[in-house]
Amino acid sequence: MIMAYPPEPYPGTSPDLTMLVLGLISSSIACVLWESYFSSRAIAKHQQKPDAWRILMRILMYFTPDIFYLIAAFIFLLLSVLCDTFIPFYEGKVIDMLRGELIQTNFLYAIGQLTLVFLGSAVFSGIRGGIFKCVLAKVNKRMQHLLFHSLLQQEVHFFEENSPGVLSAHLHSDVDKMGRTIALNANALVRSTIKTILMLALMVHLSWQLTLINCIEMLLLGLMQNKYTAWTMDLKTQIQACEARVRDLALQSVSKICTVRSFRAEEDEIKRYKEGVEQTWKTKRCADIYSVVFCLMRRLVSFGIKILLLLRAHRLISAGQLTIGGFVSFLLYQKPMSVNLRELMYSCGQTMSTVGVISKVFGYLDRKPKCKPAGDLAPAKLEGRILFDDVSFAYPSASPDKLALKSVSMELLPGKVTALVGPSGSGKTSCVSLLKRLYEPQKGQILLDGQLLNHYKHKYLHQKIALVSQNPVLFSGSVMYNITYGLDDCTVEKVKETARKFKVDGFISKLENGYNTDIGEGGVKLSEGEKQRIAIIRAMVRDPQMIILDEATSKLDIDLQHVVIPQILACGCTVLMVAHQLKAVEQADHIIFIEKGEVVEEGTHQELMAKRGHYHHLKEELFAEK
Repeated sequence: MIMAYPPEPYPGTSPDLTMLVLGLISSSIACVLWESYFSSRAIAKHQQKPDAWRILMRILMYFTPDIFYLIAAFIFLLLSVLCDTFIPFYEGKVIDMLRGELIQTNFLYAIGQLTLVFLGSAVFSGIRGGIFKCVLAKVNKRMQHLLFHSLLQQEVHFFEENSPGVLSAHLHSDVDKMGRTIALNANALVRSTIKTILMLALMVHLSWQLTLINCIEMLLLGLMQNKYTAWTMDLKTQIQACEARVRDLALQSVSKICTVRSFRAEEDEIKRYKEGVEQTWKTKRCADIYSVVFCLMRRLVSFGIKILLLLRAHRLISAGQLTIGGFVSFLLYQKPMSVNLRELMYSCGQTMSTVGVISKVFGYLDRKPKCKPAGDLAPAKLEGRILFDDVSFAYPSASPDKLALKSVSMELLPGKVTALVGPSGSGKTSCVSLLKRLYEPQKGQILLDGQLLNHYKHKYLHQKIALVSQNPVLFSGSVMYNITYGLDDCTVEKVKETARKFKVDGFISKLENGYNTDIGEGGVKLSEGEKQRIAIIRAMVRDPQMIILDEATSKLDIDLQHVVIPQILACGCTVLMVAHQLKAVEQADHIIFIEKGEVVEEGTHQELMAKRGHYHHLKEELFAEK
């Protein structure tokens, strides 16, 4: 037989309103946590975290040279946190002693303890901050060197795809942001975590009920911070891209002001820059709106929890379960506790939001140049015989079937002058670029003295194959710096002797400071003819075995051409002349006519003129003297 017991009478709601509200908030938080961390969406998010942690762990490797400094910094950090944690505790003790129930000696002893932890906090915190800043500066310098070295190893096409402004932003602002992510955020994370644990233990010691209310506030703020961080991560990436684009637009307009001015495109450039700034402003405004809403919600939550805390504290003090000094200590802990939580969540958010920036930097560091590595060949004597063997080439930015060179075969003989002629776009510049190893052919091979170009040392090859172009590139700095650019052991006497040989020393000696004259960015203080003279000396001072003259004397006056060209030809080197001047071509030992990427004719001037083919037609139409 089953006996039925009468149900117990319902006791009604709890008379303690604060505990009722506390229960409702606790259950709500439990539901939110369940939905946030155990739903399929949250699981998908957590599956992506290992990559972020792998990236963060990798960057720690770059801090290993400063490991002893970091150990010292974290020791001082720990000591500073311990002192900070006990300051409110001793302040509460001093407040309780103000009632006069204890003897004066104990009061002075408590004041001494409070003073000691205050001083310890200030001293240890200062030392810790100084060490972390020094480590950050060293890591930034190390990372910038590594990234700059990696960028300079990339192939030419890489720089055609990536604008200088974007690469400069990655090299400077992104590296600095990456270093701060680890150095400063790691500092904040460790400090806030240790302080939170210690303060939580002391707060539980003072009152577990008030601590529970405070923990609810921390959980609510933590969830809000997590959501806010997720919203702003994409915005930060967009802001970074917009700022890089604006910098690139400004750099492009300023560096090419002559072209902009000649086309009267100032208004177009201003419009493009204004659009870039406008897009950046809109993205930042959206981020600011998120920030304002987040701050408002955070303050409302903090205010509601504060009211709940005061109500519960009043009941505990009335019941004798908490002293006034203990409550003051608890309040003194509460604000630092909220600050620690905010700092903890902010540091985590900042770290995770910069993972994209860090991965971009690591992408550049890990990128392997898409060109063949240089070899170790550096013979003391070089004959200078160049052979193009069935070479086909297409620029990386073009489609593979759009060939700039099609099965080109030709030979450049030592001590001979070979002229490469043809209409614009025929492939002459492509041949020069391949000789300088700025690109690699997709088919065939280029041999120097029977060895592939990539078998030679990079520096050796570019010293032995010198290029003098129609528009030489000069750098800001002195004349001497530009002439000896890339050389380690070139003396001043050798430079001056070469300049005298090619009749260039006259104009250099007339400059304000001679060879030490600063020529400005890109040589803006020099005329086009003077730039070309410096480029000629820069090439010849290297004692090259092969010289490429790409319209190299087009901007020199006639008298100087009659001096420079014979001197170059008399050096006994292999000379490749890319020229559009009739007399220069006629002097060549061998002429190669190239059209649409193919060699169509070759021979001496007389032989080609007798054929009355492509060369003859070009001479009559384009090379005819007026």
